[in-house]
Amino acid sequence: MQRMKKDVSTEQKIKEAAKTVFLNKGFAGCSSREIAEAAGMNVALVNYYFRSKSQLFSLIFNAAMEDFMSSMIPVFHSEEPLESKVRILINREYEFLLSHPDLPTFIINEMNRSAESNLDHSELMRKINESGIINECLRAQEKGEMRKIDPIGLTLLIMSNCQFPVVARRLLQNIHSMKDQDYLNYLNHHKDTVTEMLISYLFPKA
Repeated sequence: MQRMKKDVSTEQKIKEAAKTVFLNKGFAGCSSREIAEAAGMNVALVNYYFRSKSQLFSLIFNAAMEDFMSSMIPVFHSEEPLESKVRILINREYEFLLSHPDLPTFIINEMNRSAESNLDHSELMRKINESGIINECLRAQEKGEMRKIDPIGLTLLIMSNCQFPVVARRLLQNIHSMKDQDYLNYLNHHKDTVTEMLISYLFPKA
């Protein structure tokens, strides 16, 4: 029993170190040796637990995607009206991104890597499709309750308005000479602006 507890602890320590290194440097920018050093272990032990950097990266990336979607999927499944779902979705996305500011850049960079990255997104798409949110949007569009927009356009509309202010935080702070707390305060105001703008566009009132 003691041996199993030690193994789990060691495995978790490697994962935490790998997450820090991958978030800072990405898959291509680091080596197994760097991960081992961050975990305070040798490369052989890291390879013993995870066999390769690629396997370890897949675990970390999939966990990051799961974290990102875990706050979104329950909204899709809720009984709230579609307009309310969009409001909640925007609010939760801002909350999540501010709590995990390095995650959007990490996910985007790694998903833009070559096809050799072998990252599997089928589970993510399965959860989105099973939630019924896409069909709900299509039904609302057919009834004239929602502006006609395809799933790709809707995804781009929400992602660009919610994620860009977080991804471009340092650039915007430098341009406008804003301190960290000032910028965070401004983002709360900007979130309200984005919400009303997107709701007005997606659900135009006659």
